[in-house]
Amino acid sequence: MAIMASSPLHRLQFPKCHYLSLKSEFDPRLGFPSYSTLTIPAAINNSSSLVMDTVYTMEIEKDYFACPICYEPLIRKGPSGLNLSAIYRSGFKCKRCRKSFSSKDKYLDLTVTSGLLDYTENQPYLTELFRSPFVSFLYERGWRQNFNLGGFPGPEEEFKMAQDYFQSAKGGCIVDVSCGTGLISRKFAKSGSYSGVVALDFSENMLRQCYDFINKDDILLKANLALVRADVCRLPFSSGSVDAVHAGAALHCWPSPSNSVAEISRILRSGGIFVGTTFLRYSSTTPLIVRLFRESFSRTHKFLTEQEIEGLCMSCGLINYTSKVHQSFIIFSAQKP
Repeated sequence: MAIMASSPLHRLQFPKCHYLSLKSEFDPRLGFPSYSTLTIPAAINNSSSLVMDTVYTMEIEKDYFACPICYEPLIRKGPSGLNLSAIYRSGFKCKRCRKSFSSKDKYLDLTVTSGLLDYTENQPYLTELFRSPFVSFLYERGWRQNFNLGGFPGPEEEFKMAQDYFQSAKGGCIVDVSCGTGLISRKFAKSGSYSGVVALDFSENMLRQCYDFINKDDILLKANLALVRADVCRLPFSSGSVDAVHAGAALHCWPSPSNSVAEISRILRSGGIFVGTTFLRYSSTTPLIVRLFRESFSRTHKFLTEQEIEGLCMSCGLINYTSKVHQSFIIFSAQKP
């Protein structure tokens, strides 16, 4: 399920032009200023000495997302809003590198290789495993339920635990990285606690499954919930632009946990919260035989210890680290200073 400094939402005012006017659906508590004001007087008529005193304005909105190449906020052409319908009908372009991005029917592709037809990269084993249509289909139909064998309390309890950590982020925007089929993303969206939820994953098929679940729920179809394909090592958001990041059962699947946590730290605003759950390599109470078994999987899974996770968060500039452990399950949180 592997799946990216300035404010990415701006509005500039220019002489009024009704067909370019957009109304934002974003909550001002996202942490981004909604617009900046530039007042332009009406033009002087060359044939007259009179200056018209009427001031006209036009609003141009830059979207919430940023280019995964240069991290510039993307210019959006189409209806505003974070919901699936608005994003599907919109096109996005980076003003700096001029790269364009568009929706793939069910999700917005914001990977660096978006749009390339004749280029492929060999991905790590786990990345390719979760891109499989078969695994994506099974994920909420038996696969995820087996996590309770390792101490995971179940999606509903995991969601409640995450919500406790995200109290200070309520009303803001939350990014659920490595969201898989959107099991927790959908709960965030239906909670009404956030002005926007971005369900983000590298797996095309996981996102398609997520869309299928959303498409059966009228509430979610109207919610500020976006599906985005992106690389957790190259998150498509401006630095300091996100209120909260969640990564459920994900860290052990990332090709580079250090690069991924560094990216999460980059996009979090000051005071923003990162909450993650994962399987521990072992805890202080793990039997020796289990430790040896998990060590044998360390070549394909990045199972870490409690101390390694805390050290990783601290080395990436996060503070106020806390965690709770049950068997091989850990939920941890850290904050951007």
